[in-house]
Amino acid sequence: MDELTDKVAVITGASRGIGAATAREFARRGAKVVLTARRADAIDALADELRAAGGEAEAHAGDVTRYADVAAAVARAGNTFGRLDVMVNNAGAIEPIAHLADGDPEAWAEGFDVNAKGVYHGLRAALPVMRAGGGGTVVNVSSGAAINALEGWSHYCAGKAAALMLTRCAQLEYGGDGIRVVGLSPGTVATDMQDTIRASGINRVSRLDPAVHIPPEWAARAIAWLCTAAGAAYAGRDFELREDEDRRRVGLID
Repeated sequence: MDELTDKVAVITGASRGIGAATAREFARRGAKVVLTARRADAIDALADELRAAGGEAEAHAGDVTRYADVAAAVARAGNTFGRLDVMVNNAGAIEPIAHLADGDPEAWAEGFDVNAKGVYHGLRAALPVMRAGGGGTVVNVSSGAAINALEGWSHYCAGKAAALMLTRCAQLEYGGDGIRVVGLSPGTVATDMQDTIRASGINRVSRLDPAVHIPPEWAARAIAWLCTAAGAAYAGRDFELREDEDRRRVGLID
């Protein structure tokens, strides 16, 4: 039996990209999923798709920058499926791409809030539930931007750096409760975010050949892998998916 069979997972940013691919991967492997994102129509459609394929899925619209919305999605998991085993803090924002002195302060703060506060809200909502239930796994979707400054991405770099430190702090505080907190740094992924990056023309990432971007399904498989026994070694840090050796660990390449 798959290690994820009958596990209950909440996935943020599940309307597209890595989040949607993760929902499909978890459902394919027998997990029960609660999908949350701002676009209610998209997650409703995805939940319908997963149920039509024989899976168990619920959609709960919400904004990760509002704690009450995230807490409600976690409560939906408990009320519908009886517990919470996995929290995937995937929601992220790359806009606004701009130099520090040029960007709109409110837009900068909104982007930072998605990338950093959204992870905090996911942790704050999930950790007490997991601790009461005897354990669980939190995967925070990170980035190489957490440790590398990139022109025009100050809000994204700062937010992902904060998320990495939240991963470390949460593992330090709750690792003894049977909870694993780990980050996934997938490299560049072929999602809608790459269209925004390419259009900006700012920094080297905007000039990458699209052929180098991995499919979101690879990131989804890595997230699922981190929730199995194999992922225990990466508790409290980011697992990177850039090198062939790491991709072989996950089973993405031979």
